[in-house]
Amino acid sequence: MKAFRFNTRGLLPVLALLSLGGCSGIPTSGPSAGDVADQAGTAVAQQYEFVDIDSSVIDTLRHRAPDSFLAHFGDYRPSVEPHIGVGDAVSVTIWEASAGGLFSAPLVADRFTTGSNSATIPEQIVGRDGSISVPYAGRIQVIGRTTQDIQKVIEKALEGKAIQPQVLVNVAHSVNNTVTVTGEVTNGARVPLSVRGDRLLDVVAAAGGVKAPVNETYVQLSRGSASVRVALSRVISNPRENIFMRPDDELTLIRDPQTFLAYGATGRNAEIPFDAEGITLAQALAKAGGLLDYRSDPQGVFIFRYEPESVVRALRPNSTLIQHGRLTPVVYRLNLRDASSLFAEQSFHIVNRDLLYVSNAPLTEVNKVVNIFSTALSPAGSAASVYAGVR
Repeated sequence: MKAFRFNTRGLLPVLALLSLGGCSGIPTSGPSAGDVADQAGTAVAQQYEFVDIDSSVIDTLRHRAPDSFLAHFGDYRPSVEPHIGVGDAVSVTIWEASAGGLFSAPLVADRFTTGSNSATIPEQIVGRDGSISVPYAGRIQVIGRTTQDIQKVIEKALEGKAIQPQVLVNVAHSVNNTVTVTGEVTNGARVPLSVRGDRLLDVVAAAGGVKAPVNETYVQLSRGSASVRVALSRVISNPRENIFMRPDDELTLIRDPQTFLAYGATGRNAEIPFDAEGITLAQALAKAGGLLDYRSDPQGVFIFRYEPESVVRALRPNSTLIQHGRLTPVVYRLNLRDASSLFAEQSFHIVNRDLLYVSNAPLTEVNKVVNIFSTALSPAGSAASVYAGVR
């Protein structure tokens, strides 16, 4: 028995050293730090871009800042008087200076009369020809004009026919001076814009407000051929993003919970949500329970992500993986043994669907091998205890 114990103690270090060359057969939660670096491949057979996080990478990724309504569209108050378009409902009221005219009650010679000196033309929908009909004035072009402009045109058309006519044009219902609001709102509708001008949050409130939690909601504004998506919480917290709406704008409120996956040697392996405004890598590590002291490799903190073409060209101009209009797989590595990396992780931003992976330390694999052999060679060794030793 003494000889057996001597041989066992002598074999364990040898077997542990041998295992360093073949740890691929040892159960583990994922690739080692070396595997991730090596498996990026060569220029001929490259699988993903491998990027070490440093100050230059942080500066490059700052250009990947979230979209901004202010930056894309500006914040210009619309014109004071809206223009009339096809489909708007328009009414016209005409006054004359005295009775007996085209639009007033007849004058009664033998008694004083207080009859009406005005007439209201029923609402008309502006046709595809862009005009409406006014008795004795004919077809009046109204499209693209303000109500004040139309009033002057009708008054001029009635000169010599009516008695000093005065005209009032009113838009009873407009389909052109509106914003379409859909998605996660209480009442999706076409919201009419006031003459004063309405901002984005005014229009959302007029549609009944949002149904989804604010921190999970995005606002997509489509204006012409451009569409920009911004977190609702950012619009609320930054008044500059609460821009003025314009006719024919389309607002779509989208519920999109932001999450990242924490995996490997972290205190918590899970899909972890975060607010729409985003978090840094430092905050993500804290949410994931940090690195496990007895198991993690501080040099093996990785972020797996698909990046757009513009970002990859800035990071790796000569990358063979870049394809126009397609996302490129990129793996970012952070070395927490370097003190400066603690600053870098506070500036590196996590995006939706990122995978945060922390690899095992090399010594962890050695310990597994030692546990396997020590358990197997012990008098009470069993298959169950061997399995427990590799966990």
